[in-house]
Amino acid sequence: MPSSDTARTVVGIIGNIIALILFLSPVPTFIGIWKKKSVEQYSAVPYLATFINCALWVLYGLPMVHPHSLLVVTINGTGFFIEIFYLIIFIIYSDPKKRVKVMLIMLVEFLFVVVLALLVLILAHTTKLRSAIVGSICMAGNIMMYASPLSIMKLVITTKSVEYMPFFLSLASFANGISWTAYALIRFDPFIAAPNGMGSLLGLAQLVLYATFYKSTKRQLAEGKATVEVGLAEKTNSGQPKTSEAQDV
Repeated sequence: MPSSDTARTVVGIIGNIIALILFLSPVPTFIGIWKKKSVEQYSAVPYLATFINCALWVLYGLPMVHPHSLLVVTINGTGFFIEIFYLIIFIIYSDPKKRVKVMLIMLVEFLFVVVLALLVLILAHTTKLRSAIVGSICMAGNIMMYASPLSIMKLVITTKSVEYMPFFLSLASFANGISWTAYALIRFDPFIAAPNGMGSLLGLAQLVLYATFYKSTKRQLAEGKATVEVGLAEKTNSGQPKTSEAQDV
């Protein structure tokens, strides 16, 4: 029978794979942004929240803060750089006002993590105390990451459209929450279990919304496409020269 450490490692590796899928799931969204040269109604909030969340968990997983947490460091370090890439694209294709706002928030988040790391490493002298301090803040950051789509969920309910709530991001978020909750329960870690358990519920709520408004979204997109096609047809017809028969009249 495998030991709890072996089981935890296996679940942690699975969690790393699912988390990587979560981090990569917005790729189609950003390809669309790149093609359209505009962020349209997409929000930077989920990516800003994930950016600081990954940075905090890298700090938490360091040997001098919380030993034996290599799998926490590897995936969150990867996620940190992926989110930087997303935010750079978001900044490039945002309007000037939104661009400055996103850059300022990124700077504040980065400085917060640096200051926190310095204070914890200098003032807290045991890994137990460091883990408690950083872990508590990580819980808040993780909850913020999982709760960040709430603004998009509100938009979905208001517009009855899931156009701006990427399905694969919601699905990966749900699976990620489940896997890391399981990881934390094998050798109980409340700092990982609590926020990821909440994240599982929020991910499930997003999937329920997607299922609820999927058909209405398809209908709205079809109606919008039909309206555009009719407008183009009318414009084309109005620009055509009169026929000889009409000129004779």
